[in-house]
Amino acid sequence: MTLRLHNFFRNSAGHRVRIALALKGLDYEYVSVNIGPAGEQNSEAYLKLNPQGLVPTLVHDGQIITQSGAIIEYLDECFPAPPLLPAEPLTRARARAFAGAIAAEMHALNNSGVHRYLAGAMALDEKKRGQWYAHWAKRGLMALEQTLAAQPATSFCFGETPGIADIFLVPQHLNYRRFGLPLDDYPRINAVVAHCETLDAFKAAAPEAQPDYVEGF
Repeated sequence: MTLRLHNFFRNSAGHRVRIALALKGLDYEYVSVNIGPAGEQNSEAYLKLNPQGLVPTLVHDGQIITQSGAIIEYLDECFPAPPLLPAEPLTRARARAFAGAIAAEMHALNNSGVHRYLAGAMALDEKKRGQWYAHWAKRGLMALEQTLAAQPATSFCFGETPGIADIFLVPQHLNYRRFGLPLDDYPRINAVVAHCETLDAFKAAAPEAQPDYVEGF
């Protein structure tokens, strides 16, 4: 069994997959794809692997899986212990919805391609781009906070073990901290993230723990 993760240390979607791999205790080969100015995700070789030109890409025994959510659920099905999805169907649906809101409604608006378009084709200056980013971040965070506040307080988003919702939340929260967004209005979110970041699996998956980490990037 071989696992190879094509990934970049600063990429939030790759960060999610690294957390899942670490929680499951799986060894894998780390292949850096520099999505910064080097633009390695647009190389001919990488596009053959992932035609979307996105990271991460997981290769498992020669089979290619893309998109972080699909990769994480694939890992959960192939390597079921410990599970990353709640056992109870309703809670499982809510955890998937929470993760989906981050992937589709929040992270999708703050990836580098979107911001390059805003700066280039839309000619928005840095201040305007920051306002745009903060507006959508606040809207998403408020909804997630309300979701957590509507249920009993637990150590993680949905229960007492880390799962898919936490895996998606921690990298997104880190993005918002990097950009200096105000986060004091989200105590339930902040408590979950703070607890997750004390765990060895989350520490091992952090950007600064990766072999291609560059300080200040």
